[in-house]
Amino acid sequence: MTTIEAIDAHQHYWDPARGDYGWLAPSMTALYRAFGPADLAPLRASCGVARTVVVQAAPTVEETRWLLDLARNEPSIAGVVGWVPLDDPHVATLIAELAREPKLRGVRPMLQDLPDDDWIATADTARGVEALIAHGLAFDALVFTRHAQALATFLARHPGLRVVIDHGAKPPIAAGGASGFAAWSQAITRFAQFPQVHCKLSGLATEAAPGWDDATLSPWVAHLLASFGAQRLMWGSDWPVLNLNGDYERWHASAQQLTKTLSADERAAVFGGNAAAFYRLKTGLKTGLGADPAG
Repeated sequence: MTTIEAIDAHQHYWDPARGDYGWLAPSMTALYRAFGPADLAPLRASCGVARTVVVQAAPTVEETRWLLDLARNEPSIAGVVGWVPLDDPHVATLIAELAREPKLRGVRPMLQDLPDDDWIATADTARGVEALIAHGLAFDALVFTRHAQALATFLARHPGLRVVIDHGAKPPIAAGGASGFAAWSQAITRFAQFPQVHCKLSGLATEAAPGWDDATLSPWVAHLLASFGAQRLMWGSDWPVLNLNGDYERWHASAQQLTKTLSADERAAVFGGNAAAFYRLKTGLKTGLGADPAG
């Protein structure tokens, strides 16, 4: 079996006491507490995941600095995807400063939460994008199907920017229905036509109804694989958001089962190699991918 460092391409750490997580309410009992590396360590170990990419959860530079401080002394953090005000006239200076931290690997503007679905196509982000490219940083696109046209416009405008679609563009799995699948699948096919775009095999459990199983997720995963192929798809947990409708070990096992038709090299890419290449992560220790779901 191919041996390669297994990487979780998408997870979060946060502390509600910091006060800038506008979406995180006390009523969200499964999530409303501090989550740090010590909480994730046993889950990573049980799944053979060596390192992770930590993604911002608050639209503030302060949280990005907090994550970078955390990453500096935490070897399990391979990289950080932070937040910057991409349309700020001085954003290039800020990106240059933050990029001095070697573990900053990308930024994410949290497009799903913005009031204007067309913001990414209409805002003046050219300075920010040019700075990202100059410093070798990537762009995480947190979108729904409704953002397809605006994001496609942005992608066509910036062919030199490495972009990854978070959570498979959050498909409407719980709602079901042929029309929802059709609209989402067309958006995914459209995104995949841009060669600089990758996609995360993450967040699907959260979008499903309670009681989901492999069969629930299978058609959605199959379309992601058909569109992006094994070389542009990367597995992520979306932990601890995942705790709303699943758990780390269950989702990891399901994702392995749903990709069991891939070759060993292809699965190694999806579960680690692609994240390392896309985010340009420094090489870590080699580990296995865990138990082979095929036997």
